[in-house]
Amino acid sequence: MRACIDIGGTKVSVSLNDAARPRELLARRHEPTAVTGTPDAVALQCIRMVDQACAELGVDPIVVQHAAVAAPGPFVLGGGLTELATPNICGGLPGSGRQLPNDWRTALLEAPLLRRFARVRVENDAVAALEAERRWGALQGADHCAYVTWSTGVGCGLCVGGRVLRGKHGNAGHLGHTFATDDSTAVCGCGNVGDIEALAAGNAIARRFGMPAAELFAAARRGEVPALSIVDEISRVVGRALYNITALLDLQRISLGGGVFLHNHDLLLPRLQAEVRGRLPTLTQGCELVVAGLGDRVGDYAAVALLD
Repeated sequence: MRACIDIGGTKVSVSLNDAARPRELLARRHEPTAVTGTPDAVALQCIRMVDQACAELGVDPIVVQHAAVAAPGPFVLGGGLTELATPNICGGLPGSGRQLPNDWRTALLEAPLLRRFARVRVENDAVAALEAERRWGALQGADHCAYVTWSTGVGCGLCVGGRVLRGKHGNAGHLGHTFATDDSTAVCGCGNVGDIEALAAGNAIARRFGMPAAELFAAARRGEVPALSIVDEISRVVGRALYNITALLDLQRISLGGGVFLHNHDLLLPRLQAEVRGRLPTLTQGCELVVAGLGDRVGDYAAVALLD
């Protein structure tokens, strides 16, 4: 029995997986992500939730010694072990507007988990989702591909020549923290001014436009011109980012997920496709944008895909 842990800026999801049934998730549970207490609070939350899942199944927690963790970056290494420097979790980072009730510069993750589990694998959540989409979803058979999540933040997992890109600290693919504008009002939780996440992420929409993302898209569906204009604007930002990774890596397919995108793909997908296809066909022909094949369960299966 193995633990599957999906950490997000909004919620933590935990389930157990039996090695004999690799795609089955058992005793699934969700909680809001811990953002108070000591810097190891998220790791301790994960351990408690795993033990609760064991109790639900009548399993002795001691038999669960392998944990796969899909977590939001950026990552930093403390003593060679992964810590989270995630703007939506760590209130001590220099960006404004998050009002998080902590002063963490990093959230300890791998070290506390290794005190509970014999084996721990931590990957960026978008990289883990990429692995899941390549195994079971819309990226099957694609050797040059990406998974992009447009949600509370904007993340990306990249694969070229059948090899997943990770980088020196596991931070390859941080599309949301690449620059798009000099707008001094677009401040990201990481401290960047004018990056994609500050312009178009789910939590940026409310800050920039004065309404939650759900209200914005509802107004756009009603045909309200100001809302449609905003949808066009944020689609332009993300669409150009998708063009950039296509041009850089010569991709054949990009799978799109995350709450902002999945709940509104009818409005967003045609706009994103137009942004990519409308530029330099030599580089963009043969690259398709598709809805994540695993849909809103891609996060659940992301951790499962890390098990070996």
